[in-house]
Amino acid sequence: MTAVRFDGAVVEPNPDAVVQFDAVTVRRGAKVLLDAIDWTVEEDERWAVLGPNGAGKTTLLQIAAARLHPSAGEVRILGERLGGVDVFDLRPRIGLASSALADRIPAQELVTDVVVSAGYSVIGRWREAYGRHDVRRATSLLERMGVGDLGERTFGTLSQGERARVQIARALMTDPELLLLDEPAAGMDLGGREDLLRRLTRFAADPDSPASVLVTHHVEELPPGITHVLLLRGGKAVAAGLARDVLTARALSETFGLALDVDRRDGRWSARAVDAG
Repeated sequence: MTAVRFDGAVVEPNPDAVVQFDAVTVRRGAKVLLDAIDWTVEEDERWAVLGPNGAGKTTLLQIAAARLHPSAGEVRILGERLGGVDVFDLRPRIGLASSALADRIPAQELVTDVVVSAGYSVIGRWREAYGRHDVRRATSLLERMGVGDLGERTFGTLSQGERARVQIARALMTDPELLLLDEPAAGMDLGGREDLLRRLTRFAADPDSPASVLVTHHVEELPPGITHVLLLRGGKAVAAGLARDVLTARALSETFGLALDVDRRDGRWSARAVDAG
């Protein structure tokens, strides 16, 4: 079934797309946060979105999570057109981990409850009934993320890195069809970051894992297994496509406004400023 964008253009849905943006624009007053973004994520793809502060990365992820509607353009998520579907039916099919979500989790909430309550797509356990299977799954996911011993701790006592791992476990609780991670390694020390990237690498290599999108500022935080990259600057797409084609010195230099050298070793990327001398 075709659809018509706000500007009258006809959009043909991609049957293989998990996420499809067509000329997506987001405005807040006179400011344009996203400017005519075309972007498609397919089922077997692992995407990263990179760009400097203010590039529009989090705005893009909020739309993909069905938590924000565009000002213009067409969005389809898991085959459903945003604006033509009940987002409360759609959101449980999407796993999301972000600092904005973490800020809404009550500090006194037990970690196991933080994870298990994703089954009802709620934050803060109230009177929902959860079975032994739900608790076992939550415990298993916490162990998978390396924080299995934190189940009886309260969320407010966790470090930033521990909170990020708990959030990823929560995002996986409903066995989502799409996983969205907003700067999962932010605030972690070197050991914590490397351990998390090792776990995300295994996740990316699992053919049963859902399509995923990881947002970051740093190429060093990309786990091996990332297949595609979208570069954003000032709300506009600089480049999008296969990681090996997009993560070039030229494209990254344009994205970050600085002359950069880019290197790849053992599946890991790094970048540093070109020495002017």
